[in-house]
Amino acid sequence: MSDHQTGPAHRTGPAGRPARLVAVVGTGTEVGKTWVTREAAAGLVAAGRSGGAGVAVRKPAQSFDADRSGAPLEPTDADLLAEATGEDRLAVCPAHRWYPLPMAPPMAADALGRPPIAVADLLDELQWAPGTELGLVETAGGVRSPLAHDADGATFARLLRPDLTVLVADAGLGTINAVRLSLAALAPLDVIVVLNRYDPGDDLHVRNRDWLVERDGYRVVTEPRQLDL
Repeated sequence: MSDHQTGPAHRTGPAGRPARLVAVVGTGTEVGKTWVTREAAAGLVAAGRSGGAGVAVRKPAQSFDADRSGAPLEPTDADLLAEATGEDRLAVCPAHRWYPLPMAPPMAADALGRPPIAVADLLDELQWAPGTELGLVETAGGVRSPLAHDADGATFARLLRPDLTVLVADAGLGTINAVRLSLAALAPLDVIVVLNRYDPGDDLHVRNRDWLVERDGYRVVTEPRQLDL
């Protein structure tokens, strides 16, 4: 996979791009990308940004823990995101991109004997209703985690050419290193950082935020509702 592949702005789906397109990526697994995406989308819908097609969320591919029949053991990311916008979960993530094995999607595809995943296909499969005002696209794992056989999350995001990229990070120990490495991988995209699970009463959390803002000059928020989408 190329670290610097950008390519032309990709016209997602048959109806093209939403009026505004936002990518949601993470510094790693389990940092809260789905929670942040869901909260941001639900907040916009509740605030009335739901006229016409309104707010839509997409998950290009997802993997999950499943029982022997392949059924998810708990609600998947697509289920949770669909609840936030009122969409069908298969509109959020197409059925053939559900991988019932908890590992990176291309690794899960290999283990399950599924066809290889091409980043061009993931981009082409993003479909938006005409008039969609805001489209949120959530990746899987960290920015350098494989999302396709030929692309990681950062490469996917650059090919998507979003208007804004939201980087979700944990607020605790190690976040400065994780944020710096992730932002380097995402360059030259316009990125805002969400320090998830931020506790203003935790001295380390406060110091991490202050360091990223005051010393590194990054844009940082600590709650999804603070995002200007």
